[in-house]
Amino acid sequence: MTDQAAIRLGKSTSGLGDLYLSHADWLTARLRQLGVTGVDDVVQETYLRIAPYQARGEVRHPKSLLLRIATNLVAEEGRRVQRQRRHAATTPIWTDAASQTESVLLKQLVLKLPQPERDIFMLSRFGSLTNEQIASRLELSVKTVERRITRALKQVDAQLRR
Repeated sequence: MTDQAAIRLGKSTSGLGDLYLSHADWLTARLRQLGVTGVDDVVQETYLRIAPYQARGEVRHPKSLLLRIATNLVAEEGRRVQRQRRHAATTPIWTDAASQTESVLLKQLVLKLPQPERDIFMLSRFGSLTNEQIASRLELSVKTVERRITRALKQVDAQLRR
């Protein structure tokens, strides 16, 4: 098809396809030089992201823009992986059903505690606060905190013995 015929049919000969044909191999090679893994996916996503700019005729330096988009995609993926790793590191991993059952049982036991004992028990055992820190935070005496923790432990122990 000639350029004239393409224009009459409403097709642009300088579109995204031409941009891809002229720069895809270069971009692929450049990303491989940079040590990027999953190069084909990055190249594909890069062309998806450059399409709106190309459609508006805003691409003046295609290689520069392609490389910038591709490196941003790689950096974005790296940040996503790091977030997943951080989340996985802070999320408890249950290796078997027994651990999950014990966790549910403990949660049920703690929820059965009266509110004052439950609050102090949670701060002590799961919040890792000292009795003095709990007393200060709840504006109670240290002795009251100690009594409530003792009561909570006795109630949990009694429930476990049933």
